[in-house]
Amino acid sequence: MTASKHASTWTAPPRDTLRVGEGFSLADVDPRSTPGFDGDKQQGRLELDAGVPALSELQERLFAASTQGAPEAVLLVLQAMDTAGKGGIVKHVVGSVDPQGVHHYAFKKPTEEERSHDFLWRVEPHLPKPGQIGVFDRSHYEDVLIGRVRQLAEPDEIERRYGAINDFEAGIVASGTRIVKVMLQISADEQKERLADRLARPDKHWKYNPGDVDERELWPAYQDAYQVAFERTSTEAAPWFVVPADRKWYARIAVQRLLLDALEDIDPQWPAADYDIAVEQARLAAS
Repeated sequence: MTASKHASTWTAPPRDTLRVGEGFSLADVDPRSTPGFDGDKQQGRLELDAGVPALSELQERLFAASTQGAPEAVLLVLQAMDTAGKGGIVKHVVGSVDPQGVHHYAFKKPTEEERSHDFLWRVEPHLPKPGQIGVFDRSHYEDVLIGRVRQLAEPDEIERRYGAINDFEAGIVASGTRIVKVMLQISADEQKERLADRLARPDKHWKYNPGDVDERELWPAYQDAYQVAFERTSTEAAPWFVVPADRKWYARIAVQRLLLDALEDIDPQWPAADYDIAVEQARLAAS
């Protein structure tokens, strides 16, 4: 049992309440809701703090086990409309563990070289190695989201990509990596407020992108693209979880809990010493 087994205000696990299953409709998700959590912002902060020791220990055990050949890793995929809080998840959830065991990569617009290959070519080099928690800030899903909305590829090619993603992810899981795919669902009104805040604060101007307003005009098309992506790629091996994100504190504790569940399922063990402990104790005492 890990330190995560503390008293909390979760009434149902996020892995159940937030999982995309048959009949899921993104339009039915209330971005301000807090599914499975019967608490307020203050209780959410306490929950986040309480989860840190367990997450840190499990991450260290995962890394330690890999030094003796254990193949397991975790990949957290974060997708969302702009301002939904991906950076906050990275900082406040993943940032609470030893950075030596984390591989974070933010996918940007493909380079000319990347466009000359299949869309998954640029993803594989950034997959987490055994013992690591990998984080994709945006991911290969951009190629079926913006690719679909902006018509950057033919419809037949977009359809092919869904199948290619499923095969790719199945291979990743078979190699020992748990995939936690999270879409942070923010409302258009909340996004507007967050963008306005960026414009009002000089220390936030660097985070503002004029293109965000252009993307807002395509909001319904993006919602449709996400819905199709969920229907095509939420699999048993790598399901999607849709996290309401208007309340940043809730999104953070939900993702933290999803990571804890993935690591607890792996249950990494401290590796046994490959030397004689008694002999080394005697040698140390005599030194």
